[in-house]
Amino acid sequence: MNDCLFCKIVSGEIPSYKIYEDEDFLAFLDINPVNLGHTLVIPKKHSTNILEMEDELSKKMIIVVKKISQKIKTSLKSDGINILINNEAGAGQIIFHTHIHIIPRFKDDGLQHWPSKKFTSEDFLKTAEKIKK
Repeated sequence: MNDCLFCKIVSGEIPSYKIYEDEDFLAFLDINPVNLGHTLVIPKKHSTNILEMEDELSKKMIIVVKKISQKIKTSLKSDGINILINNEAGAGQIIFHTHIHIIPRFKDDGLQHWPSKKFTSEDFLKTAEKIKK
């Protein structure tokens, strides 16, 4: 992908603060972090998002994310870790190359979780049926 920011980071065309690299993946610090240590894990092979990524690579990616998350939590002494993926623009994806955010969390860091909504039992039943079909 000639115009993909993350592909340019993989190729070395754009510098990054790398914290992990292997044959298939690269992890680097997010330059617009929620907290210091906020890391992005990306596959070196381009895919738009995890919904398009090859299954075998997806399996490997979660193991890498787990390993890096443990190192971030230990080394930064965070109180917790958020691991998240934004898939497609409607979910907040800005860079259209698969990536997983690892965000170290600290007590009173100010990051709020999304608000929950109230639904009826009927809403849940109908939704479950739609997904199962």
